[in-house]
Amino acid sequence: MDKLYPVYTLNNECHDCYKCVRGCHVKAISIQNGHASVIPDKCIACGACVKACPNNAKRVRNDIEKVKTLFRAQQEVFVSLAPSWSGIFDYSSATMIALLKRLGFKHVSETALGAQEVSIECAKYMKKHDSGLFISSACPVVVDYIRKYNPKFSSCIVPIASPALTHAKMLKEIYGNHIRIVFIGPCIAKKNESDANPELIDAALTFEELKLWLQDEFISSEDIESAKDESFVPEKACEGSLYAIEGGMNETIKKGKLADDVTLLNISSIENLEKALKGLDVSQIKQKIFIEALACNGGCLAGPCNSSKKSELIRITDVLSKVTTRDEIPLEPKTVVEKEYSKKVLDKPVYNFEQISDALKKIGKYSEEDELNCGGCGYNTCRELACALLSGEAEPSMCVSYMRKIAMQKAAAMLRCMPSAIVMVDKDLKIVESNEAFMKMFCADMIDIFSDRPEGLNGACIDRIVDFSDIFKETLKTSKDIHKEHYPVKNRLYDISAFSIEKNELAGAIITDVTQSEMGREKIAQKAHEVINKNIAIVQEIACLLGEHMVETELLLNTIAQDYDTSENGDKK
Repeated sequence: MDKLYPVYTLNNECHDCYKCVRGCHVKAISIQNGHASVIPDKCIACGACVKACPNNAKRVRNDIEKVKTLFRAQQEVFVSLAPSWSGIFDYSSATMIALLKRLGFKHVSETALGAQEVSIECAKYMKKHDSGLFISSACPVVVDYIRKYNPKFSSCIVPIASPALTHAKMLKEIYGNHIRIVFIGPCIAKKNESDANPELIDAALTFEELKLWLQDEFISSEDIESAKDESFVPEKACEGSLYAIEGGMNETIKKGKLADDVTLLNISSIENLEKALKGLDVSQIKQKIFIEALACNGGCLAGPCNSSKKSELIRITDVLSKVTTRDEIPLEPKTVVEKEYSKKVLDKPVYNFEQISDALKKIGKYSEEDELNCGGCGYNTCRELACALLSGEAEPSMCVSYMRKIAMQKAAAMLRCMPSAIVMVDKDLKIVESNEAFMKMFCADMIDIFSDRPEGLNGACIDRIVDFSDIFKETLKTSKDIHKEHYPVKNRLYDISAFSIEKNELAGAIITDVTQSEMGREKIAQKAHEVINKNIAIVQEIACLLGEHMVETELLLNTIAQDYDTSENGDKK
């Protein structure tokens, strides 16, 4: 399980909606046979696809069993609890600690302690520079985005590990390197961070996993008899708890008055960060600018696995109500984890004009006018889809307009070539579709007029064209199929199969004129009867002749027999 990428797809639940492609800012989704799967090398684990999926086909890796393995190995396991917990759970800190200990954790500590150290170290780092752009390293999604998709700004990420990693090192420094640490928070990307730094964090669970685990173990706050004596170790966090909300990191820096000469900005969402960095030349910056960059709008409280139905306003209020500020914030951090964030350039193929043009033709785009850029496939433009087709990450069937065009062409060809008349009517009994055979059958005297109209018979009232509109009324009303064989209309006979297309809204019918075939059958039947009657007459005549001949033969033989008997009797005498 721990080797599985943090986000994966249940193929049986994935059904051609492409919402995950549409929601993924970096398009780290591959479509194969109609199923969407995450491309790990391109993914930044923001969780947008998980939140966007309407069928719950996108799943987050469950690491509960990995933590249980640590318990079974008799390890001392500490919890690094994300500061957003107070906005998600309606528990007191003592109750929260007691619940986690009931699961098997040794101690519980707040990740916010590491956040406080990171803020101090960030301010100290910026003091060493006269100017420049500085981007926080607290959000692993932002870090991966910059390294992979905006690598020229990688050097702007402050070379300090995230609060979670800093907190893990702090705990190991205090309680010994032998302890095991499990991070619990609302973030999927922390699983990647845990996988990449196993020497500091052994596993990362989401708040949703925690709730599921408590439910499976039938543990609730009502089972906690007394939790008054429970407290965070080594101490309760203060201003670091502000990291849970948007702009919280900047607030901690302000409270410490550690970077008065720095312009502090907070930017949330990858889209907004991309806009802010677009066209920016760092060498032209003549002041210190620090960006608290977060992937989630609303900060960590709005993380993809926050597992809370509370409004954002209440969540923020709950966090702020529990925040305290130290009387004096140190100028030097107790724990520092230095970390360089180098570029992680993706191998992105470049396609020439001819290749893209050929790919566009596969989705029926032969000119710029054909490129609708509707976004139905999940990509922003038709050319982006074409590049994805060339990369093997997309399929032609993803183009909604192309598939609609193909479907219409197939339907039109079938309608055109079918010898039977076909007509579809709406709830107002107006024709919405018909084929040429229908016009020839029922509008032969006006076929030239309707053929010249682009819409043909569309919009005409069916009851003015045929004498069996009641069949359509019944089909629309009951939504049941109706079959009529040899249905007489004036001097014609029709086989009619009426069917419901959309309940109470749209109905159709296939109509076959069987008049000629029925007349042919009657003639054949009449001839057959004539032949049969004639044959019967001949047989009867033959029978009569045979009967007369048999009588004469019988009489002759009887006479001969009698004469023979008489002669024999005379001789004997």
